[in-house]
This record gives sequence, C-alpha cells and structure tokens, in this order.
Amino acid sequence: MAAKMIIFAACVAAALAQYSAPAYKPAYSAPAYSAPKAYAPEPTYAPKPYSFEYSVNDPHTYDVHSQSEHSDGYGNVKGTYSLLEADGSTRVVDYTADSYGFNAEVKKIEGHGYSAPAPAYKSAPAYKPAYSAPAYSAPAYSAPAYSAPAYSAPAYSAPAYSAPAHSYAAPAYKPAPYKAY
Repeated sequence: MAAKMIIFAACVAAALAQYSAPAYKPAYSAPAYSAPKAYAPEPTYAPKPYSFEYSVNDPHTYDVHSQSEHSDGYGNVKGTYSLLEADGSTRVVDYTADSYGFNAEVKKIEGHGYSAPAPAYKSAPAYKPAYSAPAYSAPAYSAPAYSAPAYSAPAYSAPAYSAPAHSYAAPAYKPAPYKAY
C-alpha cells in the first residue's frame, strides 16, 4: 500500500512540475509617495508683558471683589484677588505662577468687611387691607328628597335547558406507564 502512495505522489509531482506558477501582477500600481516634509519651526515672538486690574463694589447685592495681575512676558505671573465673604470677613489671595508651578497664599481678614450704607428711602409699611372681611352665614340646605325607583319583574321568561339527546364515550387513550431511571 505504501508503494502505491509513493507512486501516486510521484505522478502528481511530475504533473505539477510541467506548469509554472503565474507571475503576480497587481491590477493597479500603488501611488508613489514622497518623503514627508520637515515642519517649519514654530516662530518665536518677543515677550509681551501685561498688567490688568478691576474691582466691583455693589452695595445692593453686597458683591465686593477685586483682582490685579501682571506678567513679565516670560511666563512669570504675579497677582492678587480679594472678595467679601458672607460672614463679613475679606479673603485675600496672593499668587504667583512661574516655572515652579502655581503657588497661592490665602489670608482671611476678620471684621473689615463691607457694611452697606443705609438706604436713602423709607420702606413702605406692611400691607393691611382697608376693608373688613365679609361676614358669611352658612347656607341652609334641606335634606334631599327622593325615593328609590320601583322596578317590576322582567317581561320575559327564563329559558329552559335540556340535556342533549346523544352522549359521548370516554376517549380510548391510555397513558404509558412511568419508568423510574
């Protein structure tokens, strides 16, 4: 049997040897890409220092806060801001931001809070209606007077039912006996 398999394999090898493998030719040619261009360096600008400040002082809403900040243009920033807390104290924050990170120092100044000036107008008195409340007497209602409706017996007689004339025998089904495994 082994000899037959060897002969068969030799015949198949000889048959395949006379055919050459087809040359691969793609249906399309791949696009030619050029090398990526080097990015232009990011332009450098001259340092632009800045400085700003603002403050808000609103006696009607008790919104009192301020801020001031300045920069040297090289990434170093110094500033301060303050605000009036609800308890009447003032919170002051001095901060710096530079190559070491952001650093803030918070201070709380007690009792130097803002006190709103007294209003220049007199508040209106509490509202009191000028009329007296109406006097109502409870309405007098009598108990409803109605009588239950009178129904008479139905005008038709009840149908009479009788058993059917034919009868059916029980089905001839017998269940299979139960086998316990």
